[in-house]
Amino acid sequence: MGDLKSVDDGFEKRLRTALPDQVFRPLTPAYQEEPRGLFHGVGGLVLAPSTTDQVSKIIQECATSRVPVVPYGGGTGLVGGQVMPGAAPVILSLERMTQIRAIHPTENVLVAEAGAVLADIQAAADGADRLFPLSLASEGSCRIGGCLSANAGGVNVLRYGVARDLCLGIEAVLPDGSIHHGLKRLRKDNTGFDLRGLLCGAEGTLGVITAASLRLFPKPAQHGTALLTVRDPSAALDLLAMAQSRLGQGISAFELIKGTAFEFLAATGLGGPQPFATRPDWSVLIELGLGPTQDPEEELALLFAEAERAGMSDDGVIAQSDGQRTALWKLREEIPLANRAIGAISSHDISLPLSAISDFLREADSALARLVPFRVNAFGHLGDGNLHYNVFPPEGQVASDFADMRQQVRDVVYGLVQQFEGSFSAEHGIGRLKPHELQRYGDPARLVAMRRIKDALDPVGVMNPGVIFSTKK
Repeated sequence: MGDLKSVDDGFEKRLRTALPDQVFRPLTPAYQEEPRGLFHGVGGLVLAPSTTDQVSKIIQECATSRVPVVPYGGGTGLVGGQVMPGAAPVILSLERMTQIRAIHPTENVLVAEAGAVLADIQAAADGADRLFPLSLASEGSCRIGGCLSANAGGVNVLRYGVARDLCLGIEAVLPDGSIHHGLKRLRKDNTGFDLRGLLCGAEGTLGVITAASLRLFPKPAQHGTALLTVRDPSAALDLLAMAQSRLGQGISAFELIKGTAFEFLAATGLGGPQPFATRPDWSVLIELGLGPTQDPEEELALLFAEAERAGMSDDGVIAQSDGQRTALWKLREEIPLANRAIGAISSHDISLPLSAISDFLREADSALARLVPFRVNAFGHLGDGNLHYNVFPPEGQVASDFADMRQQVRDVVYGLVQQFEGSFSAEHGIGRLKPHELQRYGDPARLVAMRRIKDALDPVGVMNPGVIFSTKK
């Protein structure tokens, strides 16, 4: 952190003269924790501004006083970016900046403040007969500013793209306290560097997003959901290609699920009733969003029949009601909860070229089996190449028994990801968990450029220090 300073009484006093009392919040445990329990805060001053001008005043004072700033959204991030160990920073919470500032249905645009909860944005879009398609397991508590800062993915990337793709413009406070007024609702604005694209995915290291113009879409007239068994991951990819040929952009999600996931769900009592008497080794969860003239159940039945004839699939369940659709998605959405209950030795959020996925899974499983008969739960967004490849202890043992092997497991997994020209961080970001991997596997020229951008915009280094870059040089 160089010569950054923790908050003290003098710093707080200066801010209290400039900000209303409502901005100051008690330091509760929630601001010191993150979901995986890998990082813990040691103190700090929690500030919850209600306007962009208040955010600007806070950042100006932090830059002047050399006090670090940790932007805080819903606290749901999985790489520790919302918690700063070893220092007492300003914890800048966007929890009071929750307004939906405007909805423009004819433009398919919604303007929301950064503290708006993702589910509330989805509901506001739905009220205007539109769809905001970003969908995450944490959508009831995560906030759009954090989603954009982490460039969140979710289950609908195949059709609609990641968070950055869903953002037309951004309002943000930069590290010197200046306000970037970038909330244009334009599809084309070719006027220089793309600060919107830069701030999306910067994880709070280049500024604080305070509002965003978001892309909306027409709501599909009809939905269809099916869980189909597949012979193996290669067959799943063939099925994806077949589905795309038949239905094009009608496929909203295409999720790969290993049989281990069903075992973990059953062992932990999560996910609800399982649809197959015999758990398949592999299956895919398919979501369709179609127009008014197409029958999604019929389309899924035709897809299954073709896949069965081709030897890709031999069983399946097609949802016949909204309740059945919800039940199938519950199985998928509660896999992370089951994983957490079982206890992983090491979890990996990776992406690979689609054609490399089958070879990666085979080689990674084999390489790990040569170490210990680990259990592997691989699942994720097959349509966009994003796998959650999680490694668990053999049955009857616990993750702590293999704590000394955690880095060895990561080296095996990430080494193969690199070999197959993939990414060790697909949708969760770098945070405080993966700066070492970024330095090890990142392109050297890109790392130099990233460092120069960081130093140019944040020369003092106050914005979320320790995230993406482990230390300031």
